[in-house]
Amino acid sequence: MKTLVVAIPIFNAGMAVEAYRLKSRSGQSLRGMMDDNLSVSDAVLTPGLDLVKTLGVEPFTGDRPLFVDINEYHLLMGIPMVLGITPEKLVCELSGDIKPDDAVITKCRELKELGYGIAVRGFLEGNIENPLFEFVDYIIVNSGEYEINDKLKEVIKGLSKLKKIVISGIPDMDLFNSLTGLPNTLFTGHFYNQPITKGVSEISPIKVNALTLLRQINQEDFDLSDIAGTVGRDPSLSISLLRFINTVMPRKINSIRNAVAILGQKEVKRWATAAISIQLAEDKPNEISKLSLIRARFAENLAKAFNMGIFAPSLFIMGLFSLLDVILDMPMKEAAKEVAFDENITRALVDEAGDFYKVLRFIYAYEHASWDEVAIIMVQNDIDLEEITAAFVDALAWYKGLLDAIHGEGE
Repeated sequence: MKTLVVAIPIFNAGMAVEAYRLKSRSGQSLRGMMDDNLSVSDAVLTPGLDLVKTLGVEPFTGDRPLFVDINEYHLLMGIPMVLGITPEKLVCELSGDIKPDDAVITKCRELKELGYGIAVRGFLEGNIENPLFEFVDYIIVNSGEYEINDKLKEVIKGLSKLKKIVISGIPDMDLFNSLTGLPNTLFTGHFYNQPITKGVSEISPIKVNALTLLRQINQEDFDLSDIAGTVGRDPSLSISLLRFINTVMPRKINSIRNAVAILGQKEVKRWATAAISIQLAEDKPNEISKLSLIRARFAENLAKAFNMGIFAPSLFIMGLFSLLDVILDMPMKEAAKEVAFDENITRALVDEAGDFYKVLRFIYAYEHASWDEVAIIMVQNDIDLEEITAAFVDALAWYKGLLDAIHGEGE
């Protein structure tokens, strides 16, 4: 698997995820080949789509649609039809300057008849007069390429009566909040996981209990009876624990204390770290929990690549709570005081320094599809491309399996 790939969430105005956008980079391109200099054979490669075909759409998006780049070569070759990916789960993303010749129009018509969605980046030249306009479901507007002013908002309002709009590249909550009044519009960018830099919020009672449990399991040799007492005071955690144990080792349980004793320290810690992360983020977009958990496993998997194998458990915790400032609505320096992090984790999360931060910086670059920065870090640390892909794909699969266990699926 010589491909880097990540799925970036697309939100509605209520901060619910409606779809994902696939971003990928092939091994050839990553090694320094400029896109403009690619040969025809390179241009028709579909590394991201090939990986989706192998793994399926679900690990990337669950039951939501996936936007994927389709260039003119792909379109004329009949991709994605020949890959056999379920049409209802795929939105083919085309460039806004694609020429609407007969061959292109024919292929777009075929896509639509088969049930695929079609999106275009930027505004189609001529808009509604463009022959391709009737086939388009989404128009993607990059906020970094256009000045988001009142004039543009009026243009978007007009187009939104005919097509769904996706505004991409939104950097912060201020811009997002200024756009949420636009009708029939979706949003993507880094705005949803931006850190809190000022102000300290009061922590809700539910989060206080979860943080208490977190402190307990972070102790080197924690007492299972203390864990049982903390879990027993929280109905949500109690239900989650019982569902988990019924999935991993089905048996009749007569008390929380009994459940904890049967699981033992290792399994209790496995369940608790994920369950706490989910509970702490219950009042946040679901994507925050997902991102935290995938970061945790990805960071753990990267330990060997960064020659930190011995620190894999600590890297897991660092990734899991790398959004603690967002979850608790307070600066990371204050949020970290609520949890018993070790010095390496604290340096990475609060000071953005130390060896652990190298891993976290890499994860940030990967999530944002900043492939040039990813390549530089890989070269600096002599990391193999396939090792990275395997680490991320495993994180996706682990996240799904863990959620199935916590929510009691497959019982």
